[in-house]
Amino acid sequence: MSFNLTEFAKKVEEDGYCVVENVLSAEFIAETKNELQQAIQKEQEYHGTSSYNDYGMVLLCALYGGNFIKLFDNKLLTDCIEAVLGEGSIVYAYTSSSMPPNKSNYSRRIHVDSPRIIPGYMTNLGVTIALDDFTAENGATYFLPKSHHLAEPPAEEYFYANAKRFIAKAGSVWFFNARTWHAGGDNKTSEWRHGLTLNMCRPYMKQRLDIPRAMAHMDLNNVSEKALQKLGFLAQTPASYDEYYAPPEKRKYRQKYE
Repeated sequence: MSFNLTEFAKKVEEDGYCVVENVLSAEFIAETKNELQQAIQKEQEYHGTSSYNDYGMVLLCALYGGNFIKLFDNKLLTDCIEAVLGEGSIVYAYTSSSMPPNKSNYSRRIHVDSPRIIPGYMTNLGVTIALDDFTAENGATYFLPKSHHLAEPPAEEYFYANAKRFIAKAGSVWFFNARTWHAGGDNKTSEWRHGLTLNMCRPYMKQRLDIPRAMAHMDLNNVSEKALQKLGFLAQTPASYDEYYAPPEKRKYRQKYE
């Protein structure tokens, strides 16, 4: 049976989440984990220490190119995103979700990934991509179904008594309303547990980092238009009359309003 995007979007709307298995191939996962490990090392070198709150989190994965950009050529992934937020949706934030050995990290608190509530209208979609098996032992994410309607955080006792966990095989993806209350677990193993998290938003919203400007130094000649669109290159504010009056196919803003 083919994947039903309408049912997928309805589940995200009603329950606040949906897990989709086998989104990434084993080969892509292996390559991406290698690239992620290198990126984590470079971020540590930038900070000059591993004793910082976000250790293990790459702030903007797209800066490291490779599979971090090719990810957006995965049709199932982008189809799921667009089923919820529309074709014009872009990246708000693009981080790693890695958990160091025998540790937890910044994600351990009960939190949401979007501060705003607009009844009946989702502004942000979370997309957590498992590059390793997510297990109870290595810190699989806790989340409270249907909690995207809650303006205030649930009590800790209630949260953990009623939460589910994103326990899934590598290559699975947890799509969730970014208003869903969730918390990282504790990695009780001696190995890193790797993942990626996208926070997708509407094309008229500002990104957490100005991704097109941050990536201006990179060679993007072989990057697909779909990847450029998702990274925000087709949702830029014109900076001059010439950019504003450019032919439609050359304009920096070519998004649908969704």
